Amino acid sequence: MQVTVVGAGIGGLAVAVGLRRRGHEVTVLERSPDLSALGAGISLFRNGLTALRVLGLEDEVRAIAAPVGTGISTGQRQPSGRWLVRVPAGTVDDLAVVHRRDLQRVLLDALPAGVVRTGVEVTGVEHARGTVVDAAGARTSADLVVGADGLRSAVRGTFARGAGPRYAGYSAWRGVTDVPVDLLGGAGETWGRGERFGYVPLRDGRVYWFAVATLPAGTLFADEHAEVVRRFGRWHPPIPALVAATGTVLRHDIHDLDRRLPSFVQGRVALLGDAAHAMTPDVGQGGGQALEDAATLAVLADRADLRSALQEYDRLRRPRTQSMASRARSVGRVAQLHWAPAAATRDVLLRLLPDSASARAASAMLRWEPPR
Repeated sequence: MQVTVVGAGIGGLAVAVGLRRRGHEVTVLERSPDLSALGAGISLFRNGLTALRVLGLEDEVRAIAAPVGTGISTGQRQPSGRWLVRVPAGTVDDLAVVHRRDLQRVLLDALPAGVVRTGVEVTGVEHARGTVVDAAGARTSADLVVGADGLRSAVRGTFARGAGPRYAGYSAWRGVTDVPVDLLGGAGETWGRGERFGYVPLRDGRVYWFAVATLPAGTLFADEHAEVVRRFGRWHPPIPALVAATGTVLRHDIHDLDRRLPSFVQGRVALLGDAAHAMTPDVGQGGGQALEDAATLAVLADRADLRSALQEYDRLRRPRTQSMASRARSVGRVAQLHWAPAAATRDVLLRLLPDSASARAASAMLRWEPPR
C-alpha cells in the first residue's frame, strides 16, 4: 500500500516507521525546511511505551530515556514545598522522560534516507482519491493519507466539519538545564495561584522543567528567562536552581481544539496526533496519544479492506483521545485557579484525597492495549 504522511513530528514519524516495518511504501511530507527539533522534554508513560513496542521502537527509546519512578517522590506540592498529593510508589514506575530531539533522532534513524521530504507545504487534499496537493502545484497520490501536521493542521482544514485552535488561557515556559542538578529526592508539579512549575530528570542528570502562568494570549516579555526568575525564583528548592542552571528558555501559548471532530477519517484520509485531538499538556498525554494513534493505524493498515480499517481506527481512537483532551482541559482549569479562596479550597481537597485514589485514576488513564 502507498501511504503519504503529512507532517514529520513525533506522531507522523512514528506511524511512518510502523507502516514501513509492515511492508508499506511511505512518503513523509514536512513543510519545515529542516528537521531540527525545538522543544525540551517529553514524558512517556506506560501506554506510550506500549505503543512504541508495537512499532518496534521500545528498546531504542528506553535506551535514551530516564526512568523516573524509582527512588524519587512524585506528586503535587505548594510553592512552600509542602506536599499536596504524593503518587504512591510503583504508580509511574514505567514513566520515561526523553529529550524531544533525541526521540526524533531515534525515529528518523529508523527510516531510510529519502522517505522524509522537507520544505513541502501541503495546501489541499482530495479525500476520495488520496491525493495531496502542495504549494508548488505538485500532486502526490496514495492509497492512504495520514494528516499528522499538528495543531494548525492543513489536512484537518480540508475536512467538512473541522476544528481550530483555542487558547487555553495560559502560557508555558520550557527548559532543560545545561548541567545536572540535584532534585533533592522529589519531582512532579508545584501549584500556586495561576502559576505552576514542574520538573523531571533526564537520563544524563540534566533536568527538564516547565513553568506555567495565566496570561493574555500573545503576551511577550523582553527577557523570558528573567520573567521565570521573577515568578518562580522564591519557590521551594530545587526550582530556583533549575532555572539558574538553564541558558535557553522557550515559551509557547497553550492551545487545544475548539470542538470535537465528528470523525478522524474522511475518504482515504485519517488524522493523527494533534491534528486530530490537540490537547493541553495537563495530563502529560499529548505524545502518548499520538503514539497510540500511530500504533493503532499501523496495525489496522494490514487489513485487506482499507475502508473498514479506517472506520475501526476512528471507532477506537476518537472516544479515548477526545475524553483525554477533556480531562486535560479540566485539570488545567483547576491547576490554574488564581482566586485565593478557590486555590486554597483546591489545596485542602487535594490534601484530603487518598493517595490510592490518585493512583487508581492514573492507572485507568494509562491502561491501553493495541488492536489485534
